[in-house]
Amino acid sequence: MTDYVLSDATREKLKKVSTASVATALFKRGLRNQFVQGVVPVERKPVTMVGQAFTLRYIPAREDRNPLTVFRNRDHKQRVAVETCPEGHVLVMDARKDARAATAGSILITRLALRGAAGVVSDGGVRDAAGIAALDMPAYFARPSAPTNLTLHEAIEINVPISCGDAPVFPGDVMLGDGDGVMVIPAHLADEIADECTGMESYEDFVLEQVQAGAGIIGLYPATDEDNLTKYAEWRERSGR
Repeated sequence: MTDYVLSDATREKLKKVSTASVATALFKRGLRNQFVQGVVPVERKPVTMVGQAFTLRYIPAREDRNPLTVFRNRDHKQRVAVETCPEGHVLVMDARKDARAATAGSILITRLALRGAAGVVSDGGVRDAAGIAALDMPAYFARPSAPTNLTLHEAIEINVPISCGDAPVFPGDVMLGDGDGVMVIPAHLADEIADECTGMESYEDFVLEQVQAGAGIIGLYPATDEDNLTKYAEWRERSGR
């Protein structure tokens, strides 16, 4: 869907910014629906999840197509997605926000992590959530759910445009996840969003120091008073930011 390749430099910049900053930067560009609604970290991690999207789409399961024996098929789309998600990418699953059944469990997600994936996002449930929480790799879900995916979901397509938590996700888009949730950055904007948000984070660190020292926010946040911009320039000089 895109020829964009996330560079190491942009990845490192994005690892230092927040979903809040990304949401604001995208809003400036008229993009209001890039936050994946209804997903939370399975377990908060000390690192920010950054990686390009590799997608898996589920449709509602039809009983005659989804007996337990379908897992014997070597081309089962759920299993193939886990085995083909590229290193450094994020597996993003569209479960139609239906968490009544799992979209994956700890064995599959462990395999994904060991293959070098940057993370996993599902707007449905996962089973064996404690095992997934124990992994170093970031994972996001709607909630724990014990029933196998076959009870409600049929894995139907890999690496196609999907909806995840009402957000449009195209293969190759950049997924950024922190403790607040997950943002979807359109691939063609990823580099400029990384640059802009790096500056935003720097200014907000300055603002927080000023507020903690007793400063008021009017004229400071946003910076509409020239003297605050002067103070910020001096702060950057001192801090190397």
